[in-house]
Amino acid sequence: MDDRFYFRQLLSGQDFAVGDPLATQMVNFCYVIGDKVTKEAVIVDPAYDVKGIIATLQADDMEVVGALATHYHADHVGGSMMGYDMEGIAELLAHKDVPIHVNAAEAEFVTKVTDVGGDHLVSHASGDKVTVGEIDIELIHTPGHTPGSQCFLVHDCLVSGDTLFLDGCGRTDLPGGDPEELYKSLTERLSVVPDRARLFPGHLYSPPETDRSMGETRERNIVYKPKSAEQWLMMFGH
Repeated sequence: MDDRFYFRQLLSGQDFAVGDPLATQMVNFCYVIGDKVTKEAVIVDPAYDVKGIIATLQADDMEVVGALATHYHADHVGGSMMGYDMEGIAELLAHKDVPIHVNAAEAEFVTKVTDVGGDHLVSHASGDKVTVGEIDIELIHTPGHTPGSQCFLVHDCLVSGDTLFLDGCGRTDLPGGDPEELYKSLTERLSVVPDRARLFPGHLYSPPETDRSMGETRERNIVYKPKSAEQWLMMFGH
């Protein structure tokens, strides 16, 4: 199965959206996951430059068959943010009518931000799997940064969006943020992820590192230092 597994980490401003100052500043990661045999792939968090992301897939002789959204913020799925209009899943659907996989708690927010209606969104519960060719991707609901934030576990790779970074974690002071839920996501909901798995975050906030083992992350990341929920909330519950 390892021979079939297709996985690429793409950096905004460098691998796509080249020359876009906002994309370069925001340093978002987009991911493509697929099956080399069936040549099917899904895009995780398509934003800024949908044509550029699709061109990367096509250069690898892969075809997009869907998208996965970690959460509803515009720098991950498109829409308006800070006075900027960003490309995202709406532009992907204009290219090809494919399912957009979201957590059920996030669907309404994705629609509000992107104007993509529910008929294009596939809502999921934690533990659901999205299969691409013969590759299974497990969806893990990790609320805290937003109500419907989710991470994706596939072949010992955890794509974490803004739930967990190599250093630090997602903000909880934005609409829908909940520090207590984020603590539970980091310490309980992600406990199913083995230490050997590689963490692939939603932003390049710890250059030059682009990924790290979960074991090393749990040892080094300050968000895992508190020994209780009370300690964690004192440090990060703002």
